[in-house]
Amino acid sequence: MITPRNAQITKDADAKAAQGDFLRAISLYEAALDDSPKCADIHYKLALLYDDKMNDPLNAVHHFKRYLTLSPSGPHASDAKNFMKRDEVALLTNLSGDSVVSRTEAARLRNENLSLRKEIEDRSLKSRTPDKAQAPETRPPKAIAIKSESRTYVVKSGDTLASISRKFYKTSARWKEILRANKDKIDNPENLKVGQTLTIP
Repeated sequence: MITPRNAQITKDADAKAAQGDFLRAISLYEAALDDSPKCADIHYKLALLYDDKMNDPLNAVHHFKRYLTLSPSGPHASDAKNFMKRDEVALLTNLSGDSVVSRTEAARLRNENLSLRKEIEDRSLKSRTPDKAQAPETRPPKAIAIKSESRTYVVKSGDTLASISRKFYKTSARWKEILRANKDKIDNPENLKVGQTLTIP
């Protein structure tokens, strides 16, 4: 049973998380844990903080598991299982150094490669034509086509590349793709600038 003191600690932790003081929020949440079933929600909040804000899938998996142990049919059980699977794949990928690609992602990459190959062939054919005056005219539509496939996102307080990845891709594992797409804008991936506009590939 959560005591009034633990309830106050949890409330303080919620406030710290909202202010962006994630380390203090984690410390307070952990102080409120007593492994009773009532603490399941605290484990879930900790898991999300580790996952989205701290980019720490190992601790996130631990707290998702504790949530499911204490509340196997709780309101967040389905999400916890899905997030846990993604984090486990991310951990295995980091440990092995190999990239684990889903069938859907592999199909998307294959289609992208085919369209890029076609684009390169088209460009090489155009570059062989003697009339060079047309070359500049063909470039702007290409640039516009590439931009229209991308989305943009304005960074808010407390955002990390992992949390932005989760918003767009339902997984925090694709944060590196966002970093690559914005390498000219992001000086420090650990400290995004509020109000900055990022391209989401």
